[in-house]
Amino acid sequence: MKLYYSPGACSLSPHIALREAGIAFEPVLASTKSHKLQDGTDYYSINPLGYVPMLELDDGTRLREGPAIVQYVADQAPTKNLAPANGTLPRYRLQEWLTFIGTEIHKSFSPLFNPGMPEEGKKIYRDRIVSRLEFVDKELAGKQYLTGDHFSVADGYLYTVTRWTQPMKIDISGFKNLSAFMERVSQRPAVQEALKVEGLS
Repeated sequence: MKLYYSPGACSLSPHIALREAGIAFEPVLASTKSHKLQDGTDYYSINPLGYVPMLELDDGTRLREGPAIVQYVADQAPTKNLAPANGTLPRYRLQEWLTFIGTEIHKSFSPLFNPGMPEEGKKIYRDRIVSRLEFVDKELAGKQYLTGDHFSVADGYLYTVTRWTQPMKIDISGFKNLSAFMERVSQRPAVQEALKVEGLS
């Protein structure tokens, strides 16, 4: 397998999932600025959308979109308990979290990375992110992870996007459960390895 990634981008989520699953893969750096691979290949020729992540399977099949990729990865290593079994209510709860993180948190960060976005507009999105993370903080009360005591692919996704609060100057220090969660996840060996490979630690 090949995972096309950019350091610190949302591709960190499937990067973590692959390492948690213990699946062999090749990380391939795909710049989100130049849209070129390190060998000069035009990344648009691989992914017409030009963004990461993309997972290329051993047979050449390519899978886009982080929430789909991490569920695929989890299903390849069922004994790792990274996702509940398909067709069960716990699996739909996991998908509920993946959708919430993707649409309510992840996408709210996008305008903050846009240098053309006026500061007044950025404040609206910062406030939205804070309100969503306040909800997450309450949901984490009394739990190690989003769905209970077991780390899931949703936790890797939440960790990835919450890391962006620091460079975007969003203060989450008042969210004690979320802050403890971030520290807990950051200490996982698979997460440490992914951060190291991406040059983030």
